[in-house]
Amino acid sequence: MTRVALIAHDDEKPEMLDLVECHESLLSGFDIVGTGTTGGRINEETGLSVERKESGSLGGDVQIAAEVVEGRLDGIVFLCDPLTAQPHEPDIGALLRICDVHDTPLATTRTGAEYLLDGLAADADAGE
Repeated sequence: MTRVALIAHDDEKPEMLDLVECHESLLSGFDIVGTGTTGGRINEETGLSVERKESGSLGGDVQIAAEVVEGRLDGIVFLCDPLTAQPHEPDIGALLRICDVHDTPLATTRTGAEYLLDGLAADADAGE
């Protein structure tokens, strides 16, 4: 099954929830993992089940990076707030680098996320 991580900075959480609601039928066929607060809100506000890691600032980004290294993730949607400094910026940078090293697709914008999700769905359909 396709496994995707969903992460959003605080100011981007409403955008993530809208994205998830717009693509809920597609995402229902995926195994979803998320950081603490983002995953919790998706669980509470949609019909989707999300495996929750720690919040990003408590190491959730690092936990997701470890899944990339282990080959357990097919893609990541990380809606970042580019205008606000994050206290765990080194962890975010490490996640981005790990995605590059392991050729794991990562989207940081809504449009990129839609392309990524559509691409993962197409790959899943082609594999059936």
